[in-house]
Amino acid sequence: MTNALSRLLENRDWLMADGATGTNLFNMGLMSGDAPELWNVEETAKITALYKGAADAGSDIFLTNSFGANASRLKLHGAEGRVHELNKAAAEIGREVADAANHPVIVAGSVGPTGEIMAPMGSLTHEIAVEMFHEQAEGLKAGGADVAWVETISAAEEYKAAAEAFALSDMPWCGTMSFDTAGRTMMGHTSADMVKLVGKLDHQPIAFGANCGVGASDLLRTVLGFVTAGPAKPLIAKGNAGIPKYHDGHIHYDGTPELMAEYAVLARDCGTTIIGGCCGTTPEHLRAMREALETRPKGDAPQLEVIAEKLGGFSSVSDGTDGAGPVASQRRGRRRRS
Repeated sequence: MTNALSRLLENRDWLMADGATGTNLFNMGLMSGDAPELWNVEETAKITALYKGAADAGSDIFLTNSFGANASRLKLHGAEGRVHELNKAAAEIGREVADAANHPVIVAGSVGPTGEIMAPMGSLTHEIAVEMFHEQAEGLKAGGADVAWVETISAAEEYKAAAEAFALSDMPWCGTMSFDTAGRTMMGHTSADMVKLVGKLDHQPIAFGANCGVGASDLLRTVLGFVTAGPAKPLIAKGNAGIPKYHDGHIHYDGTPELMAEYAVLARDCGTTIIGGCCGTTPEHLRAMREALETRPKGDAPQLEVIAEKLGGFSSVSDGTDGAGPVASQRRGRRRRS
């Protein structure tokens, strides 16, 4: 499949993605409980600044402000009838920023989880999930997104539904899951499970991997799990900027730009091709990551001890691939990237 991201990957050993959406929008005045997707039409200058902050910091890819822009999530704000409008607007602003950048930038249409539980444990059927993701993908495509990018997924069934929806929209795509429960997703899937899942999809992603989760150390352990399982596609790592701390009524992440620079280099050395940040990651972090990736030579894959020494310890003894860890959960997926 010929597309802008695949062409860029042909000529680069690594690409840098963007950072957080929620963190940066909260810094611009978004209030807790508000739908950031409404800002695509109500606060377009701020969404432009969000995208431009990533592009100016050196990101080769940025994700659109459309993580929660599906009918299920938007219904919470009385906006379930605006799915196409809000996704199209998110991508249109991104297209303008990318086209004006001084280097090639990929506009990735962010698609988050529906927020519902898939059948048989919940009421969300495969057909309805495909329909919701397809509606969102069509809006992103109409707005000029280069690829669809599903993220923070916990259930294999939801990941499969997104892949099918992107096929219906004839869109290339990437996809990440969040491994935040002792090395597993909240629905119990391990890194090895994801490699098997991706390998069986009819509509293959350009790249896949992990985002969000507990911290950068845990995420890189997951990446090493991908590598061990022998993936056929490039890998993605989008780790949080440290650990969240509650202070003065707000959540702050304690990861410094220096820590995220170490994370970026370690992610590359682990075997990741697309490297970005998730919650807490600002343009300041991205600039440090870009400089480190450009100036530090590639090294061997780090041992777990090295990752823990440089980024902090792991949240659990096991990453789940050894059969240890929790079983599948029925918890609901998180609201959105922050």
